Amino acid sequence: MAVPNSMKVPVPFDYVFPAGALFLGAEPATDFDKRGQGDDQLRDKETGERIWLVRVLDLDPEAGKFGGSKEFKVKVVAPQQPVPPASMVPGYPPMVEFTDVTLTPYVDSQKCKGAAGKCRARLAWSVRASAMTAAQTNRAKAA
Repeated sequence: MAVPNSMKVPVPFDYVFPAGALFLGAEPATDFDKRGQGDDQLRDKETGERIWLVRVLDLDPEAGKFGGSKEFKVKVVAPQQPVPPASMVPGYPPMVEFTDVTLTPYVDSQKCKGAAGKCRARLAWSVRASAMTAAQTNRAKAA
C-alpha cells in the first residue's frame, strides 16, 4: 500500500514529546517558489493560513541516541506568529506544548548523493500543530 504525501496522523502531544519540550525560537517558514516576491511566507495548502517553524528541544533522554538531534522544528499553522509563555525558571527557555499535533511521513533522501547504490534515504516525520501553549504544570514538575 502506498502512503500519500498528504497523510496526516493525529497523535497526542505526549506521544511526540513524552518528557516535554523547551521553546528555542519561532520564525516564518519560507516558500522558496515565492522567494524575493514580497510576502514569501509558506501557506497551508488546505486552509491558506501562514506556517511558522517553532524550534524546540526534546527533553526525552532517549531523543539524542544514535547520533540523532534533540532539536525539532514543529510547523504551526496559525494566522499570527506563536508567542512563547513566560519561563518558569529565570534564565531558561519556557516549556511548551502543542495542540492538534499531526505527523506526516516522508522520505528524506538528502543522504542519496554520490555513487549509485549508496543511497541512505530514511523515513522521516514532519510534525504539525495548530497552536503552542504553556506546558501543563504536572509535566513541568515531572521533567
